[in-house]
Amino acid sequence: MTIITISRGSYSMGKAVAERVAERLGYECLSRDVLLEASDQFNIEEIKLEQAIKDAPSILERFTQGKHSYIAYIQSALTRHVCRDNVVYHGLAGHLLLGEVPHVLKVRIIADPELRMKVVMDREKLNRREAGAWIGKLDRARSKWGRSLYGVEPGDPALFDLLLNVPRYEVDDATELICRSAEMKQFKTTPDSQQQMEDLALACRVKATLVERHSDVSVASKYGNVLIYCDAGDRYARKLKASAEELCGSIEGVNNIEVHCGVTPPDSAV
Repeated sequence: MTIITISRGSYSMGKAVAERVAERLGYECLSRDVLLEASDQFNIEEIKLEQAIKDAPSILERFTQGKHSYIAYIQSALTRHVCRDNVVYHGLAGHLLLGEVPHVLKVRIIADPELRMKVVMDREKLNRREAGAWIGKLDRARSKWGRSLYGVEPGDPALFDLLLNVPRYEVDDATELICRSAEMKQFKTTPDSQQQMEDLALACRVKATLVERHSDVSVASKYGNVLIYCDAGDRYARKLKASAEELCGSIEGVNNIEVHCGVTPPDSAV
């Protein structure tokens, strides 16, 4: 069992590859579904979430909740889905949203610029100059989004386990390579890696519940012990713990809540 994230530039055939991989392996295929779930669960118009992806990061600051809330809601919805395993996710920044969970196979699909240009010209009915400008705008927005929220270039090859060039590898060939990689033992779910995934999902759910009131917190989880980190003083910490216990008391899996002030959060924190 494996979780596969497929990162792709616009008009690069990544969606087709993701759907083919999911069909071949019998996995659930996710993309827009995560936006729909986040929209419903946290009562945010779906159009705002979609627009944020296209125009990020500036539009995120126009939300009442801000960019911290946006990313927390999406991450909570995604981790809830992938805890079930056997998922192909080809939405925004899956390789960043899921952190360092060992059984996540992170794939990057790239395409020849001429192919992308042709697809845009055909699909959007644009001339060559307009198509080039359109692709450039989308690529810059996605890059800026990743740098703003995570401090990294989201297309950095070092972030991926597998990079594939389509059409150098046709869709069927790319599908075959990804499916073979998913069978490798390092991407198989183990009890320890599943626990890591469940810890991440719980931390994300707690963060999403707290973030509207407390946007500056980081959250980690270990076997139901929720650790909340903040930079404020002890007085605020007491208020934060009371607020956290009130808001998160009904979340399944939360056994205990601790608040730590002035302590650097672990890498696993969200």
